[in-house]
Order: sequence, then C-alpha cells, then structure tokens
Amino acid sequence: MKNYGKITAGLIAVWFVTVLSASAFHLFTNNANRIGLAVAIAAVTPILVFALWLAASERFRRFVFSLDPKLLTVAQSWRIIGFTFVLLEARGILPSVFALPAGYGDMAIGATATLVAWKLADPTHRNSFILWQSLGIADLVTAVGLGTTATLLSPHGPSTVPMTLLPLSLIPTFLVPLFLILHVICIAQARGWRSSSQEISQKLRSLSAAA
Repeated sequence: MKNYGKITAGLIAVWFVTVLSASAFHLFTNNANRIGLAVAIAAVTPILVFALWLAASERFRRFVFSLDPKLLTVAQSWRIIGFTFVLLEARGILPSVFALPAGYGDMAIGATATLVAWKLADPTHRNSFILWQSLGIADLVTAVGLGTTATLLSPHGPSTVPMTLLPLSLIPTFLVPLFLILHVICIAQARGWRSSSQEISQKLRSLSAAA
C-alpha cells in the first residue's frame, strides 16, 4: 500500500509539472478564442489513466478504497478559490455565462467540504454524502461545459482564453480532473458502506439466533 502511495504521489507531481511546463510554453493557448483541444487532452488523459488503472489492478483498487474519505472530501475545500472567477468576471476578463456559475458553484462546494467531511463521511449518512459528492461532480461538469461553449453562448462578451494561460490554465488541466477523481473515489467508497453495514447486521442476527 505504501508503494502505491509513493507511486501515486509521484505521478501527481509529474502531472502537475507537465501541465505547468506546457502552460509556461503556451501550449494550451488557442487562437480561436476558446478552450481548445490541448486543454481537453490534458484534462481527460489523467482521468482515463486513473479509470484504466483502477479497472485493471486489484491492488490499486484496494489502495484507492483504503484512502480516508474525510481527507479526500476536505481537499475539496480548495475550490473556495472559485471566487477568483467572480472577481475576473466583474473586471470583464471572463464571460459571466461561465464565470458566475462556475465560481459560485465552486465556492459552495469549497465552503461546505469540511462540514461534509466532519458530519456526513460515514455509513449512517451514506446517501447524503453521495449526494454532495454528486453535486460536486455536477458543478465541475457544468463549469467545463460552459467554459467550452461560452463563445457560442455569449459571442460578444469576453472569451475564455485566460483559462488557457497561467495561472488559470492549471484549473482545467490539473485541479478539475483531480477534484473529479477525488469525488469518484468517495462515491465508490460510499457505495460499499451499505454492504459493510448489512454484513455487520447479519452477523449480529446470526449471533443472536445462535444464542
């Protein structure tokens, strides 16, 4: 398990350095005034790698499911930086059709993450925990969808080109896929909580019957 922890940490570090370097060399910049294919590839690739690794390796699955869902949820607190989108929209740098829903959505998830980790990350609050994680995913998907279609939805407003430049480029290429993966892990863990609870209940009933 420790080896998988080191490998995963190393891969995340390499991923971050790669997208940071690509951003520094302006590889994500799109002359079409919108978020382009390079950003999409950078965002989707780590998600696909995670999904394939999870499906192919039982040991990696055990490592992933051994992670503390409270810590994974608290990590979503970083999404409070969504206020940056709101500030940039107010200054006319980002389109409101994208910045406001994405900004306020991220702020809501970030502001409630610690409370959810503290109160809901246990089998007795399984459904509420999954619901919050699902809302976090919905916020990310909505932000990505609006970011890629903002030029069509608001052709005369500001473009989303700033999202392809440092430091904002790290959000779609690193933070969004990372947060999405954390949500998926938490949901996968929570889906097994009911089974664990049922097994305990069944054992208790068996012990009572035997007595």
